[in-house]
Amino acid sequence: MTGTPQQERSRLTRQRLLDATVACLAELGWTGTTVGVVAERAGVSRGAAQHHFRTRMDLLSAVVDEIIDVRLTEMRRIAETASRPSTEAVLERLAGLYSGQLFRAFLHVWVAASVDEQLRARVVPLEARLGREAHRLAVELLGADESRPGVRETVQATLDLARGLGLAALLTDDSTRRARVLRSWAPALDAALGPHPAVAAPPAPSGQPRR
Repeated sequence: MTGTPQQERSRLTRQRLLDATVACLAELGWTGTTVGVVAERAGVSRGAAQHHFRTRMDLLSAVVDEIIDVRLTEMRRIAETASRPSTEAVLERLAGLYSGQLFRAFLHVWVAASVDEQLRARVVPLEARLGREAHRLAVELLGADESRPGVRETVQATLDLARGLGLAALLTDDSTRRARVLRSWAPALDAALGPHPAVAAPPAPSGQPRR
């Protein structure tokens, strides 16, 4: 059942404020993202903004939830691949999690949380949840068997590599170097993870030796 026109307008206004906050964080950073600036970007009055988010911390806490929800949705969409792509394609997808406006916005929140105890208490569990989901996604896409020694650490190192490449691209276009690094890492990752279950040699028929 749909809401009333007033409820729908309220929902759309709230979403505009959240979208505007992400854009402001990505472009202006934590300090520059005030309720007034966000309201102007969203095209609503400051009073309307404060009706939805009473304080700046309320607004920024809500946008952290928004960023996490969008990132998790992205991960689920990536996981809906019909067949396992190449390792290099998987690396490109994982690297894509650490690029774009959402990553820039969250990075500003992450840095601010390092010196703001109230914000840190909010961000740390959400960042941990996002990290777990990113790791789970990487394991799924790579077909990694984490019961093998060292595989879990290799998957995590791959995610750390993707994050580092995302940080390197914040100031300049680093896409060419990123592609080169990922292309070089793909065969090393394949060697570290071993054969994917889907391509492992089938068992020999009973009574017949394996060739």
